[in-house]
Amino acid sequence: MVNDVLQIRGVSKRYQAGNKNIEAVRDVNLTVGATESVGLVGESGCGKSTLARLVARLDSLDRGQVILCGEDISQIKGAALRRAYANLKMIFQDPRSSFDPRLTLGASILEALRTAGVQRSKRKAQAEKLLSEVGLNATFLTAKPRDVSGGECQRAAIARAIAAKPKLLICDEATSALDVSVQAQIMELLCKLRREHDMSFLFISHDLALVSGFCDRTYVMKDGILVESGATGQVLNHPQHDYTKTLIRSIV
Repeated sequence: MVNDVLQIRGVSKRYQAGNKNIEAVRDVNLTVGATESVGLVGESGCGKSTLARLVARLDSLDRGQVILCGEDISQIKGAALRRAYANLKMIFQDPRSSFDPRLTLGASILEALRTAGVQRSKRKAQAEKLLSEVGLNATFLTAKPRDVSGGECQRAAIARAIAAKPKLLICDEATSALDVSVQAQIMELLCKLRREHDMSFLFISHDLALVSGFCDRTYVMKDGILVESGATGQVLNHPQHDYTKTLIRSIV
């Protein structure tokens, strides 16, 4: 569809492990519409994070296309790739590892603003505004990742991610390392950002309760293949594939 923020068409990725070829992702087709939140669920090792890395060009795909905001970004490089990826940012499971430990949180956010083209004279005020938007005050500008809690670090990571006003956020198990109360706060923040910024989300998680409350549609992945998809309520409450039924039973 024309208004899809993300289209994944026939994407595959194979890795060499010793003498074996492992097809981590096989012929995956997936879409995320404008302002839509789409869930991707499955057991650990099923290929969810590999797919996210392929979309974010942290790894190269073997076959298929990734179309972001109407542009095929599967093979582009250099400045063209950087321009395209202003529309896509990723939030990782371990926020500390996504920051340079030598830099303050503020320095990382200021760099994101520089890359986004914000004038130097306006960056500090904009960084403070971003921190406020994610529930942190200006003192976090001078903190390093090791000095803050996991939840605070994830909030700072989200502030950095939205600095360029992306159309799509990929959340790869973004709350799984947090305790339940902090997890709820981060989910509330993501809901707020979705409402206020008209963002789309590809929300990768093993937590079906979170997916149920946040996602409009959901895809189910097993061994690198999408085995079921549809409206989230339909997939989780009336699953059709045996694997989806087993996945749901395993958490009840």
